[in-house]
Amino acid sequence: MTMSVDVAAGAQGRPQIERIATTPDWYEPYKISQAIRAGGLIHVSGQAGIDERGRTVSDDFLTQGRQAFANVERVLAAAGASLTDVVKVGIFVTDMAAGLGPLHTLREEFLSEPYPADTLVEVSSLAQPDWRIEVEVTALAR
Repeated sequence: MTMSVDVAAGAQGRPQIERIATTPDWYEPYKISQAIRAGGLIHVSGQAGIDERGRTVSDDFLTQGRQAFANVERVLAAAGASLTDVVKVGIFVTDMAAGLGPLHTLREEFLSEPYPADTLVEVSSLAQPDWRIEVEVTALAR
C-alpha cells in the first residue's frame, strides 16, 4: 500500500513527496514513514529484525539481520522497487566485532553487483534493547 502526501509537484521547485507504507505499518504509531519517495529516490527508514507483529525474531545477530533485510525488501516492494535498485545502505549495529562476519553473509545474500555504497556504524543501542542491527537504504524509484 502506498499513501501520497498532498504536496504540489513543482510548487516552489519541490518534488511530490509520497509516503510508502506496508500493512501492518508498525511505524505509524510513532509518526514515522516506512519510506518516502521523492525526487526519483526511495528513502527507507531503518528496519530491524522484527516480524509483522512488531516482535524481535531472535537474539541471534544473523537471524535479526536477515529479517531486517527482508523488511527492507518488503517496504521496497510496496514502493514498486527491489533490492537491485538500492544505491546506498546504512547499517547500524550494537556490536561491530560480533557483526562483521554475519554482515558479509548478509551482503552476499541480499545485495548484488554493482554493490551499493555502504556505511556501517556501531551504536550503543537501538530503539529496542534487544535489537542488534538496523538497516536503512536509499533506492532508485522506478
